[in-house]
Amino acid sequence: MNKIVSKVVFSDRVVSFEIEAPLIAKSRKAGHFVIVRVGKKGERVPYTIASSDLKKGTITLVIQRVGKSSQKICDLEVGDSITDMVGPLGQATHLEKFGTVLCAGGGVGVAPMLPIIEAMKKAGNRVVSVLAARTKELIILEEQVRTFSDEVIVMTDDGSYGEKGLITTGIEQVIQREPVDQCVTIGPAIMMKFAAQMTKKYNVPTIASLNTIMVDGTGMCGACRVTVGGKTRFVCVDGPEFDAHQVDFDEMMMRLKAYN
Repeated sequence: MNKIVSKVVFSDRVVSFEIEAPLIAKSRKAGHFVIVRVGKKGERVPYTIASSDLKKGTITLVIQRVGKSSQKICDLEVGDSITDMVGPLGQATHLEKFGTVLCAGGGVGVAPMLPIIEAMKKAGNRVVSVLAARTKELIILEEQVRTFSDEVIVMTDDGSYGEKGLITTGIEQVIQREPVDQCVTIGPAIMMKFAAQMTKKYNVPTIASLNTIMVDGTGMCGACRVTVGGKTRFVCVDGPEFDAHQVDFDEMMMRLKAYN
């Protein structure tokens, strides 16, 4: 079993775990995720790997309490173990020296964005990161993001930290002042929809990670079906990253409401 070696509580709903998983830590790349199960009768839940430490043989997962299974995981403490963990899964982020890369992460979406920011920087890109949340308390991993970013812009809905406004305001601010060669956006589906609309307006190639819709993580359950460029894709095996300008976000948001 995979032992928890550290736990950080970001807010009453968001928790970060560092977990022993040496083989996964060794082979994971930006964009990969794992399937986690707590208890022999527990639900299989996919989580994107936020970071890894090769020396310690650990990976970091950032988990938001949204239901019974995530609640069970968030209640674990240091010394407890994850019953089952499999990965890395999914397709890794496509990396190259694009030039200037704009990374726009909203809420808990900053966690899966972090390894992409790091990888893009190490690939020789200028990285401008835009972090957004409703309030200051919901901004996570800012210090880590700043480590690998040339610039960080923070947006909050209520203006309690950084600049007041939505993430699209920060995105447009960057695009209007300098050429942007690639954009990556991760966050709630509605946020990614409007981020994609903004970058399409300026003809900036954009990748969106649709990890929030995954359930089983193997392509068998079909819950993560999305339409990309008029064709059906499965997020967990074909993605989780797709051309944001080709994603049918309205269909995706309808599918996300299936269990409401």
